Amino acid sequence: MVPLAGTAFRAECVRLAVVLATLTDADLDRPTPCPPWAVRDLVAHVRTGAGRLVDMLAAPAPPRAEVDAAGYFGPAKFTPQVDADRIADARRAARGPATPSGSTEAVATAAAFTAAWRATDAAVRTQPADRVVRTRHGDPMTVYEFLVTRVVEVGVHGLDLAMALHREPWLTPAAARVIADLFTGGRPVPAGLGWDRLTLVRKTTGRAPLTPAEQRIITAHPFPHLSLTTQT
Repeated sequence: MVPLAGTAFRAECVRLAVVLATLTDADLDRPTPCPPWAVRDLVAHVRTGAGRLVDMLAAPAPPRAEVDAAGYFGPAKFTPQVDADRIADARRAARGPATPSGSTEAVATAAAFTAAWRATDAAVRTQPADRVVRTRHGDPMTVYEFLVTRVVEVGVHGLDLAMALHREPWLTPAAARVIADLFTGGRPVPAGLGWDRLTLVRKTTGRAPLTPAEQRIITAHPFPHLSLTTQT
């Protein structure tokens, strides 16, 4: 596995797991910036996404990759029906982790996320970066490109969870680099914006508003993949 996306995925998942370990059952009921999800639903969505590669790698490999990480987040992935299915899937998943006797829902939620991301991490460590997998949308992608999308999922939704929990963002430097490079196509941020990577990710995903001056600069010098500003 090429290290950058793998390193970013591990770093961001470890950071999120630390946060989840501090939650109470009451925290799981908090609303999030991704309505109608509460924290428990959003965590379930992230957990499911973080664990997807395990089953994908267990399936036969398609003959060749046809979609990269930017293409994965294309408009076709955010139709009303796909969004409705995503919302329903997360709510079902949120009811999934059993709460052991003497434990709490929050503890079970944190444990389920840790198990999911660690299973993916173990699976991808044994695979070459160019191994091809098929996504749930039917897209053939390399493991590396799909892992980039997992960094986006965990990192960007981590910003949503931070807002829901009234905490400072915890986006790791490795994840911020992967996400920012995806959004900008690896190009420098246009002069005049003065954004660090965290600000870039927040602004281009709608987690922080653009000022009129910033909007003018982006309109004049658009990022290659600014269409990724939709919710993940």
